[in-house]
Amino acid sequence: MKYNHIFFDLDHTIWDFDKNAAETLHELYLTYSLEDLGLSNVHSFVEHYTYHNHALWASYHLGQITKDELRASRFKNTFEAMGVCADQIPTDFEDVYLHTCSTKTNLFPQAHETLSYLFSKYKLHLITNGFREQALMKINLSNLGKYFETVVISENVGVNKPHRAIFEYALNGAGALKETSVMIGDSIEADIRGAMDFGMDAIFFNPTLQQTPTDVTTEIHNLHDLLLIL
Repeated sequence: MKYNHIFFDLDHTIWDFDKNAAETLHELYLTYSLEDLGLSNVHSFVEHYTYHNHALWASYHLGQITKDELRASRFKNTFEAMGVCADQIPTDFEDVYLHTCSTKTNLFPQAHETLSYLFSKYKLHLITNGFREQALMKINLSNLGKYFETVVISENVGVNKPHRAIFEYALNGAGALKETSVMIGDSIEADIRGAMDFGMDAIFFNPTLQQTPTDVTTEIHNLHDLLLIL
């Protein structure tokens, strides 16, 4: 292949956000006795959170809301959608969730095997829209740092993917050319179209087999598929 540099997204691509979030919410459901607030089904709680969190992150990627607005809204929206009044929501729930979730280490299947293989052939990098402190915790606790020459966090740059400035910043920091670089991620807007609009190739990570837009030319369903492509 023509590539020298491979740029990965972190959440939902290598670090299994939904699995780690669900594990955390199951723990906090018990810690905060959420059943006493009328939340009789922890699985429904996780489903509501996932829906609202994904919607807010889509807006955050596009710069429509701030980090603070995302953090203030996701559990408020979740609890209220399940009939819990605002004054009943535990005041420190977001902070405890954010810290606890960031300590989880569930990765997508064969993540380490795939990264180890690619590390032997290419220069690997991360570009994440995740929050700075939490992104670094995830990388360190999951033993991912050893694979990546550079880590670009949107908070440090001042813009999120899909803005072309973050891709330009990442390539400059890596000493890479867009013609010999490829972006791998799960978000059509942030990762795939962001990279393509910048002039980079992109590979769509699609483990849930969602419908693929016609402008996306390359996709994988598990990380190990990259061994067949790269």
